[in-house]
Amino acid sequence: MTTPRTTLRPHLAALAHRTATSNVRRLIIRTATTHQPADSSGRRRSLRLVSPNRQQLMSAGRPPLLEWARAGFRTVVGGVLVVSLVAGCSVARKANEARPTPPAPPAVMPTAVAPPQAEGLDGTAGAPGPQVCSLVTARLSKELGFTVRAKPNSWSDGGLPVLDLCTLVLDDRPVVVGVTALPKEPDSLDRLIAGSGQIELLPELGPEARLSTSRVVFPVDDRVVRVSSAGGINLGYPDGIDRIKAVAISRAVRDVVPRAVRNSRQSDAACQLSTSAAERFVGALVQLRRDYRVNGALTCIWGTFDATVSIVESFHTDTIPEAKQSPAAKPAPIGSPGYYLPDQGELVFRKGRRVVRVTGLTNPARVVPMETLLDIVEPMLPLFIR
Repeated sequence: MTTPRTTLRPHLAALAHRTATSNVRRLIIRTATTHQPADSSGRRRSLRLVSPNRQQLMSAGRPPLLEWARAGFRTVVGGVLVVSLVAGCSVARKANEARPTPPAPPAVMPTAVAPPQAEGLDGTAGAPGPQVCSLVTARLSKELGFTVRAKPNSWSDGGLPVLDLCTLVLDDRPVVVGVTALPKEPDSLDRLIAGSGQIELLPELGPEARLSTSRVVFPVDDRVVRVSSAGGINLGYPDGIDRIKAVAISRAVRDVVPRAVRNSRQSDAACQLSTSAAERFVGALVQLRRDYRVNGALTCIWGTFDATVSIVESFHTDTIPEAKQSPAAKPAPIGSPGYYLPDQGELVFRKGRRVVRVTGLTNPARVVPMETLLDIVEPMLPLFIR
């Protein structure tokens, strides 16, 4: 508060002196002109005045004028000082104020339809039970003219919608078949075909069937089926399949889906530890459970029509592919190491001898905070330290 006043004092004094002197001069001119006698022509003679000093004013016998000048000087100086001090305080106050907080970055919502799959998960190991692949091998072998076989087990992808998956092998070319674990929703076809390349209708399988460069998607009763090839469809790659084979597989699967639909609740007691936290995330009692073990590694999936939570142990512990992605994943305060991927709704970490993935997906998409995923997996952490 004192610094602006000290700095401005010489300038303010000079300004006040000039202002007061100018006011006094104007007053003297007006007074002198008013009382000056007229000349012979009746006009008042003009006066040439100089700036009066204290002695001149006193000798002129006009003390009231001097007092008026003093009062004016004090008023002007006081007013200028008050304005300057207020301005100085305002500047000092603004300088001391904290800088405005920068706006927070926009929230990231998961855009994935399914989380990254554990390495090596292809049906060689997985959950036993009914699956569509083993029911179509004989028919396809006859129609295609070569042996088609099925891998013995199935698994679930933890996506939204959740798919029960199995693998067909056509001359060493894998084709993965998925059937929705819950009845279809109005946007199930759109979600399962999204991001798979150029899309066209496939009238051979009905008016809603769709074909892209990597998959076929079509409805069967109250379910949706997806047939996908890692080598693409009709692209000419040696590990892919052509359109004719894609349609033949889809037709065979369509005919067996009604008798291969699995029960919606398949649970493991170990997964019960996190059921309450999973239900808090989805906001309701779960309608789907898919719990099983792959070579001793535990998978837990909880689902509804608009949310899915999964905890998946990987039986390949040497790498975490998410650690190599670009842009780099955010570090997470769990495991050695641990990463958080907000655009995938995923938390992945190594704990003991296991790599664990925790995911949460919703439709419509909403932010999945890292703290939420940590809360879901926390009750099960002792199981992963072996």
